[in-house]
Amino acid sequence: MAEARLSYRATGVDLDAAEQAKERLAELVAATRDRWTLSDLGSFGGLYRLPDDASEPVLVSSADGVGTKLKVAFLAGRHDTVGRDLVNHCVNDILVQGARPLFFLDYLATGALDEAVVIDVVRGVAAACRDNGCALLGGETAQMPDFYAPGEYDLAGFIVGLVSRGRLLDGSAVAEGDALIGLASSGLHTNGYTLARRIVFDVMGLEAGDSLPGVDASVADALLAVHRSYAASLLPLLSAGRIHALAHVTGGGIPGNLPRVLPDGLGACIRRGSWPVPPLFTTLAARGGVEEAEMDRVFNMGVGMIAVVSPSEVEGLLGDLARAGETAWTIGSVVAGAGVEYVGGP
Repeated sequence: MAEARLSYRATGVDLDAAEQAKERLAELVAATRDRWTLSDLGSFGGLYRLPDDASEPVLVSSADGVGTKLKVAFLAGRHDTVGRDLVNHCVNDILVQGARPLFFLDYLATGALDEAVVIDVVRGVAAACRDNGCALLGGETAQMPDFYAPGEYDLAGFIVGLVSRGRLLDGSAVAEGDALIGLASSGLHTNGYTLARRIVFDVMGLEAGDSLPGVDASVADALLAVHRSYAASLLPLLSAGRIHALAHVTGGGIPGNLPRVLPDGLGACIRRGSWPVPPLFTTLAARGGVEEAEMDRVFNMGVGMIAVVSPSEVEGLLGDLARAGETAWTIGSVVAGAGVEYVGGP
């Protein structure tokens, strides 16, 4: 009996396709280079020179993924937004400690490599890196045919940023009576999608191209709205020392994230009705029969970032944020105690 002749391609891994994709990705990566980038795509490790414009420089790093929002991208056949989601989420995560982004790394794992999909995803990553002023220093595209279902992939990202030690936000400046300024989100961002998908696709029986009742958008447009970055609006205010703390409202909602940046002995009082909850959230609550407290801890409810500021800064900051294109509201205050308490009603 003749011995079987196997190849990597026969088992589902196409090295030629991977090389072709890498060639196309090189241009996207190169477009994000800055004066501190020392390496090109293809190096075993990315090289980046530490900028010399920060006193007592502190590096801040974070890693995250896009979660089950990817399932919506698969259903819609739209892959150019999730890369932006990934970068912006990571940028916001280090922003809350006062850091500006320096460089980013991505990891994309799939079954059979679809070059067009990979390019779309990384194009979004590169575009968000350019928008946020950071270099896409490298990454990895893995083919794992026995691990992922056909047409599916996973996506993760890793960011490193920089802050001067004297500008590091660590909660120590927060005081009782400080005001909470909420900045508008652009939708669900990248959290709560397991519940949202169950409501929209299973309970409501909708498809990606259908109109979402109560929302002036299709299901795909509403659920794939890009997780926005707040860096451009907030970095100048951070540099000026006008913000005591920042909370990125991700999984866990306001109750799960705001306490993370408050010192021991202090909590928060949130005033319901102090900002307009977008129709997407009210539709999900009504059609899914989701209780108010559960909505609060699963979704951002229209507030993607919270700034903790001195009461004397509120009027000026709201004006500066409006001029930067932000929609923002005073949504509560810092109080003695712990955790988050909601008061009032719509």
